[in-house]
Amino acid sequence: MLEPFKEPIFVTKPLLPDIDELHKMLELIWESNQLSNNGAMVKQLERELSGYLGLDQLSVFSNGTVALQIACKALRLSGEVITTPFTFAATAHSLAWNNIKPVFCDIEEDTFNLNPDCIEALITQNTTAILPVHVFGNPCNVEKIQRIAEKYGLKVLYDAAHAFGVKVNGKPIASFGDASMFSFHATKIFHTIEGGALAFNDPYLKERADSLRNFGIRGTDYVMEPGTNGKLNEVQAAVGILLLPKVEAEIEKRKEITKQYGQLLGNVSGITVSKDMPGVTHNYPYFVIRIDKDKYGLSRDEVFDKLKEYNVISRKYFYPLCSNYQCYSDIPSASVSRLPVANKIADTVLALPLHGRMQADDVEKICDIIKGIMP
Repeated sequence: MLEPFKEPIFVTKPLLPDIDELHKMLELIWESNQLSNNGAMVKQLERELSGYLGLDQLSVFSNGTVALQIACKALRLSGEVITTPFTFAATAHSLAWNNIKPVFCDIEEDTFNLNPDCIEALITQNTTAILPVHVFGNPCNVEKIQRIAEKYGLKVLYDAAHAFGVKVNGKPIASFGDASMFSFHATKIFHTIEGGALAFNDPYLKERADSLRNFGIRGTDYVMEPGTNGKLNEVQAAVGILLLPKVEAEIEKRKEITKQYGQLLGNVSGITVSKDMPGVTHNYPYFVIRIDKDKYGLSRDEVFDKLKEYNVISRKYFYPLCSNYQCYSDIPSASVSRLPVANKIADTVLALPLHGRMQADDVEKICDIIKGIMP
């Protein structure tokens, strides 16, 4: 009989900079006497991120949620925005905080992304944009979404929180749409402890977003419009500068673990594992399985609970759907009958531990537990 892990093995574990290197960076910050307000570290991080991601217009923020809220302002979105219910709360909340009504669209069963074939039926005279999410780093059908947006004169704002470094046929993920948001939370492949970024395909939008993150202030004595405080500080920027060179090795390690998971679980009855998409440079942020209760013998929730008994801390990602939150459930598009695929997926997906510090033995044991608890 398998024994539980001695210590909890969590769904993720943050990548950390070398403490001595960080101390040197802190000394530079202390010498500068500038801790915030677009200092040298923030400017360096923006330059290096632009180079790594292959983007010309990029700004960093205090977190991804604020970045998404500011993107809505920068793009002058209003009325209704079509989005996915299968996402983290921040996606829908960023719309609500801008007094925009989220209109929920069903998702594709294989990618978990917003289904472009369902978008047009939701467009009204009040629709101003589409807000898709590259779920688990898997790119949306960007070409189809763009055609729909151009047909109806809509903006496209991508939530790319999971898609740092992802490319589609060699093109950076943020080169699609009008703007893309990245999250730099500690749980992400690349992080600044807390943080985020916006990438734009129009220099004017970056200029406006930079102003909005600093209270709407332009220059020293002119306030253009009501902004907010969305600035990243120098200490967090320093963490990002130190972690960026480690990202490629982290992704490669995650790729190896993902491959091992796939080999060990790919033939287990009732377990469906995600596969790489053709033409996509993946970043492997999560390893997600789907559980068919009829074939496997246990529901997703039962597997979640049993794994916890073995000190394996998985995650029901994304459950519940945003459309099922009390604050959105009265919206007509949130009806379960209108989102059959999303509701089905939300009840069957489970994210297993995945990070670069995991060992092959850890993965093997987790898979043995999943096979061992099967009735």
